[in-house]
Amino acid sequence: MDRRAFVTDSLGAAAGIALGSSDAVGTAHIVELREGLHSLYTLDDAYGGGDVRSLAVRHLRRVRRVVNTGTYPETIGRQLQLLAGETAEHCAWLYYDADEQDTARRYWGEALTTATMLRDVSLEVLVLASLSMQASFEGRPRDGYDLARAAHERAVSFGSPVLLSLISAREARALALLGDQSSARKQLATSMRMVDRNDRGRPAPEWAAFHGHAELDYAHGLLYTDAGHHRGAVPFLRAALAHQDRTYGRNRALYRLTLARGLVQAGEVDEGAAEAVGSLEHLEEVESGRVTRRLAEVRQLLNGVDAAPAREALEELTEYTTQRNGDGGWLR
Repeated sequence: MDRRAFVTDSLGAAAGIALGSSDAVGTAHIVELREGLHSLYTLDDAYGGGDVRSLAVRHLRRVRRVVNTGTYPETIGRQLQLLAGETAEHCAWLYYDADEQDTARRYWGEALTTATMLRDVSLEVLVLASLSMQASFEGRPRDGYDLARAAHERAVSFGSPVLLSLISAREARALALLGDQSSARKQLATSMRMVDRNDRGRPAPEWAAFHGHAELDYAHGLLYTDAGHHRGAVPFLRAALAHQDRTYGRNRALYRLTLARGLVQAGEVDEGAAEAVGSLEHLEEVESGRVTRRLAEVRQLLNGVDAAPAREALEELTEYTTQRNGDGGWLR
């Protein structure tokens, strides 16, 4: 099945509600709009932010239209406003994944404004944790750390070990990029203990369902990579890929390319080249700017190695990317 056609067809399920300006809005409308947002989460997990972001923006416009033209009581109004904020946050995530950071920042700002207006701490935690992730990704680790600490302070009252584990992992990432490897390792150890206590506290929010051992293995791999210990990173990156649920297609593509990068950096060129070529089966289904960036890094590394497996892998990757670019795919 063609990925883009499938995602486009899913718009009917993700945004099926039809509401005129004079219609009364009730619980059924809230349920349908929230199911649309849930569908967008599922599509993103499988295919990445590239194709899905346009659907999410359309869904946000739909929610805004209901907010501004519908008739409803105050209780329904609050739910609609919260849904608009959550949808704006997801739009931000999708643009982040597509590596369009300015647009992502704008949607996160909208979501944070909604959280502040409604005094909804749950949405505020989500946005602050997301902004922390973006700051580290953009090379602003001090901002990343401060944002993660702010998210942590607000999240304590929820009593969710998985949520606190996720935020601790974001703190650890920022600390590693700040060069404080010792504190980063301690923070990751704390994060691991928290995720292992999942059955002792309140469940994590839906948006944090992806967080678990695979994510923490990946975080450990990045920690070693940042410190230049590429051989030490490889076992963690292997474990991350092995533990990653197959429903998370975008993450599997990212993890496998990161493993390929780590293997080449560790001097295991043959195996790294094989993993890079093997990643093509994941890339067929994924459109993600972050994955595109990682693929470019792997190609650059292979281009610098004078070995037959590296040259052969580079040729396959180049042929694939050229074809995808020619087909109007996600490479740019």
